[in-house]
Amino acid sequence: MNEVQRIDLNDYVQTGEGGTAQAYTHKNGRTLAKLYNPGFEADRARKEFLTARTVFELGIPTPEPYRMVTDGERSGAEYELIKGKRSFARIISQEPERIEDISLTFARMAKELHAKEADTTTLKSMKEQVRRFYQTTDLVPETYRQKALQFIDQVPEAATCLHGDLQIGNIITDGKRTLWIDVGEFGYGVSEWDLGMLWTMAHRMGDQRAEFLFHINHETFLAHWDIFFPAYLGTTDSQRIAEAERRLTAFASAKIPYMVDMVNHGRLPDEAYDSLIEFFGIK
Repeated sequence: MNEVQRIDLNDYVQTGEGGTAQAYTHKNGRTLAKLYNPGFEADRARKEFLTARTVFELGIPTPEPYRMVTDGERSGAEYELIKGKRSFARIISQEPERIEDISLTFARMAKELHAKEADTTTLKSMKEQVRRFYQTTDLVPETYRQKALQFIDQVPEAATCLHGDLQIGNIITDGKRTLWIDVGEFGYGVSEWDLGMLWTMAHRMGDQRAEFLFHINHETFLAHWDIFFPAYLGTTDSQRIAEAERRLTAFASAKIPYMVDMVNHGRLPDEAYDSLIEFFGIK
């Protein structure tokens, strides 16, 4: 299972494309290969596969990861194919009248995920991953680094599961099963690490990016958040919701540069740090 196996893409049909990888369905109709775009290290694909196996063996609902693969240039893994599946993002885009039902289901699934204890011997601490980024990177201004590290030091420890990229493009259903996908960043910590990035996507992502990644516009993404978050919190009290959202912004500010480096191997524009640093709330 840990040996990388060569695949022939003539046996596959490309069926998906994301920000970091492309998906190929085997002509046998039983498996799906995910290959990272050129420029991503083979070790990243290996770590994602091993994490996915750990998540699957924890009993988290997710397609079974079968093997590590390469087409000779790109690296990735092959998974159980879920026939007739659609992501929650695709369902909302195709059937907008279902946004409330889908967003409420997403809230329930996220709460269940965040209530589950992680295997801390094999999974990674999100707090430590982000801390290590700031301790070793030269991609952020020094003032920002210090503010981020101050904030991270204040984050409580927690051993609960985190998806790592919690959003409606990373949950699918075939009408019988609802499953998490793209669990390569799965880890553990306080739920705000997941929720902060989702808040940012809903509130800061432009139409063009939202259409490319989620097939919906910014307004629809925001409407999804406004259904999801009260259901996740279990309250419709506007003050409690606003207070909870304010707590998320600091987590987003800490995690965004880390995610930009991970996904794009790059850094934010300098002007972005000027606005993000204010969210840490540290004098």
